[in-house]
Amino acid sequence: MSGRGLLARLLGTVPLLFGISLVLFLVIHLAPGGPLDVYADNPSVTPAALKRIELAYGLDRPWPEQYLRWLRAMATGDWGYSIRTGRPVLKEIAERLGPTLELGVVAMGIAFFLSVGLGLLAAVKAGRGIDRAISAATLGGLSIPVFWLGLVLQYLFSVRLGWLPSAGLEAIGGSSFGDKVAHLVMPAGVLAFATAAGWTRYLRSGVIDALAQDYVRTAYAKGLSTSAVLVRHALRNAIVPAVSIIALDLAGLISGAVITEAVFAWPGIGSLFVESMDGRDYPVLMGVLMMGSAAVILANVLADLVQAALDPRLRG
Repeated sequence: MSGRGLLARLLGTVPLLFGISLVLFLVIHLAPGGPLDVYADNPSVTPAALKRIELAYGLDRPWPEQYLRWLRAMATGDWGYSIRTGRPVLKEIAERLGPTLELGVVAMGIAFFLSVGLGLLAAVKAGRGIDRAISAATLGGLSIPVFWLGLVLQYLFSVRLGWLPSAGLEAIGGSSFGDKVAHLVMPAGVLAFATAAGWTRYLRSGVIDALAQDYVRTAYAKGLSTSAVLVRHALRNAIVPAVSIIALDLAGLISGAVITEAVFAWPGIGSLFVESMDGRDYPVLMGVLMMGSAAVILANVLADLVQAALDPRLRG
């Protein structure tokens, strides 16, 4: 992709994000209930206090006016204030982004090495016992609900064996590096297992197809070793169609692994999203959803760039 093509793609994301923001704003604001409903059963919150909150956040205005005010503020970098906490939305998200990135990067790293290794092994041993075992394991990874697997691991390694902490980012009052790693093992493992299952199946199919091509037979005829042929030729060509899937999964992890973070009480973007949903915190919800949408769009652009780098035929 040329520099001009990349610029055109990036500029094209602006109207797309605008359309996404409008749809999200409509869905959130037209859904039953609202931020003030959270205080309805609290006797200490007076009607006058509710009215002040409503006026402060412009909730008394028609939704088109609310949207335009939000859009103007968002365009200038003002993401608003949380209705639940009164803190700036950007600070709320920034505090939770670090743990999510930490969890996502570790899980993605584990998933990548697992899927490459298992995908190559299954392709080389296609039709044999090891291939069937890997296929069964990946099918399980795609079929087993993430929340169920997380609960099973918590029961086994935390309740029964006592080897790992069941939830949280670190021990109360601070912790050592080892303690932080211990807290990370189960949530990262659950995410990596679920993610690697899909990647492995894509890579296995791609490598099998690549091994049947003439350029692979030519590479063997030139005297290249099996490992060189697999890595330089088969894997490089097999990974091109899988790049889009990997990039979208990466965007999903960055924007928040909601179920995993909820099960393991991981204080990331996913947990923030759940808390904001429960509290009808419109400003935070919009901030999290827009960040996730932008991540998905940019991941698609990144996938195109990587595919063009791996396959010269895709360069424009």
